[in-house]
Amino acid sequence: MANKDYYNILGVKRDAKPEEIKKAYRRLARKYHPDVNPGDKVAEERFKEIQEAYEVLSDEKKRKIYDRFGYYNDNLDPDSPFASGAGSRASSTGFDFSGFTWDFGTSSTGTSFRDIFSELFGGGRRETEPPRPMPKRGEDIEIPLALSFEEAVKGLTTTITVNRSEQCPRCQGAGDTGGPLVTCSTCNGTGRVTRFGGRIQLAQTCQDCVGTGKRRQPCSLCGGKGVVPKTEQVKVRIPAGVDTGSRVRVPKKGHGGRLGAEPGDLYIITNVSNHKYFTRKGDNIYVTVPITIPEAVLGARIEVPTIEGKAQLKIPPGTQSGQKFRLRGRGVPSLRNPNLRGDQFVEVQIKLPKVISEETKELLRQFEKINPENPRKEMGLE
Repeated sequence: MANKDYYNILGVKRDAKPEEIKKAYRRLARKYHPDVNPGDKVAEERFKEIQEAYEVLSDEKKRKIYDRFGYYNDNLDPDSPFASGAGSRASSTGFDFSGFTWDFGTSSTGTSFRDIFSELFGGGRRETEPPRPMPKRGEDIEIPLALSFEEAVKGLTTTITVNRSEQCPRCQGAGDTGGPLVTCSTCNGTGRVTRFGGRIQLAQTCQDCVGTGKRRQPCSLCGGKGVVPKTEQVKVRIPAGVDTGSRVRVPKKGHGGRLGAEPGDLYIITNVSNHKYFTRKGDNIYVTVPITIPEAVLGARIEVPTIEGKAQLKIPPGTQSGQKFRLRGRGVPSLRNPNLRGDQFVEVQIKLPKVISEETKELLRQFEKINPENPRKEMGLE
């Protein structure tokens, strides 16, 4: 078997530093990894060559042997006085693959291939030791809140009960108080847990040990979660003008952060009930008010309801049923600009009296004779 130029395989110079060799290996391993090139035999062979080269050049002793003899063998001693010189690099003696496997252990540099693959394809962590926790902002909380129509329009301040969490005071959010690694009790050291979704059984990475199978003894106060539960009465100001689906943010009243990170936020999701008279479209309010025949014919001044109370509305003579009138600034305050308000629209509906006397009927007959108008004439109807 011909000798292989490991430096050429990794694309580095012969005087390359360990950091350069490791960097070159990571780049090439990521490019030719079988998971990235499924079914590609050429990439698979190239990947094995890259592994082989790195296994030798990343180990100080093995690299020294390779530099002197041009190949590596466990039986070679680079300091032996009987060893041949640099010319032996051109020897036809091949690479000794005896005992060679692709699942290498930890080299003398303290870095295993499994660690490096984990860094390349598994988030940059080692399997032998879980990563130390990092500061993490707390999660947000959403709570629904039912409001009446008036409360939504006018706004209010209320107090609600929030079941949230805060950073554990004992471990400061780390989830443990230090100490040696122990077998993870959640996955029994396997690094995987089984979840069931109906008839499907799924194996997932254990979140408590991050797939390493090892963890430090969990904090006795928070059980390793880094946070402890807390029930708190939170004062919330609901601004005027909210509607169903509005999100009101209360800063830093969500779940607690870890290792000094900020808590999440609390979001109040409003649900506004219907009103007996009013309906809302955007920032405008609509209401229907009945009027009598004389009020419609002769005109009048009537009271109409608004969200702020009663208001006067002028009905001009000859008002038709279904006619709309605008009351400016009597609508809903704008959430974008509290100084602006929508309008209220009043639709009038002419209502007939429930009981009509004979005297009234006679007056209406005389009215019909004096005013023989056919409102359906334009439609070609009698």
